[in-house]
Amino acid sequence: MLAAETNVAPLNAAAAKATEINASWRGIVAPVEPFLRAVAQRLAEQVADFEPAVASHARYALTNQGKQLRPALVGLSGLATGGLNDHLVTVAAIIEMVHLATLVHDDVMDEARIRRRRPTLAAHSGNTVSVLVGDCLFAHALQLAAGFPTTEVCRAVSSATKTVCSGEIIQNQRQHLVRPSRAEYFRMLQMKTGELFALSCDLGAGLSGANLVARAALRDCGMALGTAYQIFDDCLDLFGSESNAGKSLGTDLVGGKMTLPIIVALERAGTADQQFLEDAVRAWEPEHHRRLREILDQHGALGESANVIRGLCRQARTVLEVLPPTAGRSSLEAATDFVAHQTDTLGR
Repeated sequence: MLAAETNVAPLNAAAAKATEINASWRGIVAPVEPFLRAVAQRLAEQVADFEPAVASHARYALTNQGKQLRPALVGLSGLATGGLNDHLVTVAAIIEMVHLATLVHDDVMDEARIRRRRPTLAAHSGNTVSVLVGDCLFAHALQLAAGFPTTEVCRAVSSATKTVCSGEIIQNQRQHLVRPSRAEYFRMLQMKTGELFALSCDLGAGLSGANLVARAALRDCGMALGTAYQIFDDCLDLFGSESNAGKSLGTDLVGGKMTLPIIVALERAGTADQQFLEDAVRAWEPEHHRRLREILDQHGALGESANVIRGLCRQARTVLEVLPPTAGRSSLEAATDFVAHQTDTLGR
C-alpha cells in the first residue's frame, strides 16, 4: 500500500487538518442533523428484513457509514426547496444502501483491507459473502423504493444503480490501459460517483415539492460535486496517508486504474517519463512509488487536479443561484467549499 509521508511532523499536521475539516463538515450538516440520525435509524431497522444468517453481515456493512454525504445532500436539498419529511428519510436510506453496496463490491475488486478505519466486509467475512451481501443491499434498496406511492422513485433509483454499475464495469474493462482522454475519465466518474450525488439532490428536491428548474439546478450541483469528490478520492489514493484516510490506499495503481494525476503527468511529461507511467499502470510494483511521486510532483499533477476539483465545486455552487436564499442553500454552498478544501490535506 502507498503512504504519502513517513515523517511524523507532516503526518501530525495532516491529521490536525483532517480533524479541522471533519469539524467543518459537522457544522455544515447541523441543520439536518436530526434528519441524518433518522436516516441512520432507518438503515439500522432494515437489518430485521434480512435472513438471520445474513443479518450480521448486513449490519456490519450498514453501520460503517462515513460522513453520510449522500443522505446529507438529500436533506439539504429538501431543506433548500420545501422542507424535510419522512419520504426523504426513506429515500436517503435507499441511496445510502446503494452506495454501501457499491463499496462492498469495490473492496472485493480492489482487494482493500481497511475501510473507515476497520476491516472491510471482504476482510471480515470473505469475498463470496461480500459479493452476495452487496447484491442483497441492492435488492433491498429497490424493494424499499418500490414502496412509494408512484413509480418515480423506483425508476430513478433503478436507473441510477444501473448507471453506477455500468461506470464500474467500464472502469474495470479499461484497467491497465493507458492514455484515456480527460473527457473519458470525467464521464466514468460521473457515472460511478456523480450519479448518486445527482440523484440525492434531485429526489431531495422533488420529494419536497420543488419545481423543475430547482430540481434541474440541484441535480447539476450534485453531479459536479460528486465528480469533484471522486477526483479528490483518486488523488487521496496517490497523495494521502492511510492513517488519516482511514482506508487502504494505493488500490487504484494495483488495479491498473488511470486517474487524473496520472493523466496530467502523461500530458506534460517527456517520452521517458511517459513510458515509465505507462509501464507502472500496466504492472504496478511498490518500488515504483518513489519515482512515480517524483514525476507527479515535477509536473504539478496534484496542483492541476486540485484546480479541477475547485473548478467543479465553483460550478456546483454557481447553479445554486437560481434557488431562493435559505439555510438549506447556504449549507449546500458550504458543502461545495468543503469538497474544494479537501485537497488541502493531500501531499503533506
